Amino acid sequence: MDYLKTVVPSQLLAERGSHLVVINPGSANIRIGLAQQDTPLNVPHCIARRTTQVPKRSVQDQLLNSQVTTPQHMERERAYDIIASLLKIRFLDEEVANVQFPQKMGRVDAFQPQGNNKKETVIPWTDVFEISNPSSLTTGNSSTKDESGESSFQKEGNDRVEHSSSQLKYREYICGEEALRISPSEPYCLSRPIRRGHLNISQQYSMQQVLEDLHVIWDWILIEKLHIPHSERNKYSAVLVVPETFDSREIKEVLSIVLRDLCFSTAVVHQEGLAAVFGNGLSTACVVNIGAQVTSVICIEDGVTLPMTQITLCFGGEDLSRCLLWTQRHHQTWPPIRTDALTKPIDYLMLNRLKESFCQIKEGEVEAVAVVHSYEDGIPPGSHKTRLTALNVPPMGLFYPILLVPDVYPPPPRSWFSDYEDMLDETWDFPRRTDMSDGNFPGSSGYFPMWENYPIFQTKPKKEDNIGLADAITKSILSTGRIDLQRKLFCSMQLIGGVALTAGLVPAVEERVLHAIPSHEAIDTVEVLQSRTNPTFVAWKGGAILGILDFTRDAWIHREDWIRNGIHVGSGRKYRDSYFLQAQSMCYINS
Repeated sequence: MDYLKTVVPSQLLAERGSHLVVINPGSANIRIGLAQQDTPLNVPHCIARRTTQVPKRSVQDQLLNSQVTTPQHMERERAYDIIASLLKIRFLDEEVANVQFPQKMGRVDAFQPQGNNKKETVIPWTDVFEISNPSSLTTGNSSTKDESGESSFQKEGNDRVEHSSSQLKYREYICGEEALRISPSEPYCLSRPIRRGHLNISQQYSMQQVLEDLHVIWDWILIEKLHIPHSERNKYSAVLVVPETFDSREIKEVLSIVLRDLCFSTAVVHQEGLAAVFGNGLSTACVVNIGAQVTSVICIEDGVTLPMTQITLCFGGEDLSRCLLWTQRHHQTWPPIRTDALTKPIDYLMLNRLKESFCQIKEGEVEAVAVVHSYEDGIPPGSHKTRLTALNVPPMGLFYPILLVPDVYPPPPRSWFSDYEDMLDETWDFPRRTDMSDGNFPGSSGYFPMWENYPIFQTKPKKEDNIGLADAITKSILSTGRIDLQRKLFCSMQLIGGVALTAGLVPAVEERVLHAIPSHEAIDTVEVLQSRTNPTFVAWKGGAILGILDFTRDAWIHREDWIRNGIHVGSGRKYRDSYFLQAQSMCYINS
């Protein structure tokens, strides 16, 4: 601690950050990078494996998709009209004539973008082939790469496969965004090992395969993106920043991947909420994490997670993207093309870009001229120029979740876990080594207490509420039961996750949280704190700070000890000298 009070952040970065990998896995994306970096890699958390299955399923989750029922459809339309009344826009099926609102657009004009615009907007199909015998290829057939590193060797129908069959073969697996851009006609099946905040285990997707896919994806990133080969992996340590939705067994499994399979020398686990407060130089806050598939709310006081305040909402940014498509089709502004975000991942990429570019929260009609694309098998992508409307409605689904119909993309079927070890076990039982006392592990000099101060992770099933964001925040903060802490938390709300970048979201949260507080509560002020770093990466940044400060040395786990002994869940703890650590993280952020 005395050393940390005198050292400057740049010195800590040089000493520790270059060999410290921070891993923040999410349902849709994984944030991973060296602690000394300003921002991590943000890689789609998926893998496509070559398949010989007939008939082929191009998406692993395809069989789990359910249809929207009539009652859900009616409730969704009612939610839309409630939002329309609040935003002062026309209702879903309102006929308008000779008023300030433009008529619905049923006709769209197809056009081909010119120049660089096409490169920026059209998402290219992934080249699924690799060269099996490079020496036999002529210069004219060789593959080249552009500045982004993507292959520019484009497929030209079946002729190319016939002509190059002796030199080309299918890649066995493809990870990241390339996996989302594979044509459905290719022999690949896309899998997402984490979905809705949990390991994506089902009858079609075994635990063994889920863990293997996680290992392959993470190993591919370490080798191809961070350039850390297996031979040097023992020189690195890992900070694992896990979602609040993970239960103890899931944390154990991913920690085993990091230490046993990826071969890091040591590792430590932190939860996203705690990491997020340190990522913004705070020690107390209500952390609202709006991810791609899950939204979680949890309160932190003086560097301590308050588990009873945690609330999980089963919707996120992907649901907003699907809602954007539904809204446009209802207003007849979407081109007559086959767009399906669930079974065609490339359509999801397009919808997500449109959402990020145009959706916002504000009163009045919000419209924009945009280019949408059609991706059909065997033909080049088609471009269609159209006027999108009601762009302020999808983000309001955060407050009125029935608009999103999350059951279309259900959470993992937790009952399948009974086929394996129960993930909700209270303890993890492993044989203890006879040559060391319980609760210690060998460090560089002597023994350090390991288990007794290990931060606790809630092992009871997480509560999932079908309520809106404002109600969830209010319920979480009020559950602390102390008026002084409640007032502090209502003025220290922190929005993180990619959806937190939505224009107009901060004032909307403040206004709706204020109205959601019961009238008998003596609270009249709410505030969302401005993030000092990109909300998408703030939890990753906090993990980097915690790892570099290294103040929880007794919580670091050595690879050998984990493989031989596992871990026992310990009791909760308050981090030593939380306010000093807050100042240190502020110094780190501002350096």
